Amino acid sequence: MDKTREFFGKFKTDMDKMKAEIPDTLQGFGGLFQKVMKDGALTVKEKELIALGIGVASHCPPCIRSHVQKCLEYGATRQQILEAASVAVVMGGGPAYVHIPMVLDTLDDLANSGPDKK
Repeated sequence: MDKTREFFGKFKTDMDKMKAEIPDTLQGFGGLFQKVMKDGALTVKEKELIALGIGVASHCPPCIRSHVQKCLEYGATRQQILEAASVAVVMGGGPAYVHIPMVLDTLDDLANSGPDKK
């Protein structure tokens, strides 16, 4: 849990710094995120699974950790999350494959932390 807890703690600190230093960038990205990541033809859960797959395929550790958490929040099962990550391996090959342990670690850490220990 230490790596996942560390990540989310640092991520919040980093976002706070960005908000202070480049508020327009944060606001612009946040606005795009809010407009896209809502129910539409695809559910938010489906969109989060796609985002996770893209994070794995593009080798983005912050994306992986954040979207695993969001997948869980929107009701994805462990198996759905791992299957989405596996699709990313098909598309991204070896470099995506070596990021699956991060998906597993984050799932395990979040499962062991409980809802109020993020």
